Amino acid sequence: MKLNSKGQVTIPAALRARYGLHEGDEVDVIEDGGALRIVRVSGAESRGQRLVRHMRGRGGTKQTAGMSTDDLMELLRGD
Repeated sequence: MKLNSKGQVTIPAALRARYGLHEGDEVDVIEDGGALRIVRVSGAESRGQRLVRHMRGRGGTKQTAGMSTDDLMELLRGD
């Protein structure tokens, strides 16, 4: 693994998969007894939380704007 000119390294895909790291996850690099460790930032948004935040409010159309959940269920079920 090489450090680039910006001080960045690429975590190998197998390690990202093993430790559940995804694009946008926040990590810290900490010094631990003369070695560096990459650790997930505690309290940071999870991948799922980021996806929900991104998608919130995007599910409607002009026809369904302002409809209640019951109205939407009736529309979807054809009741």
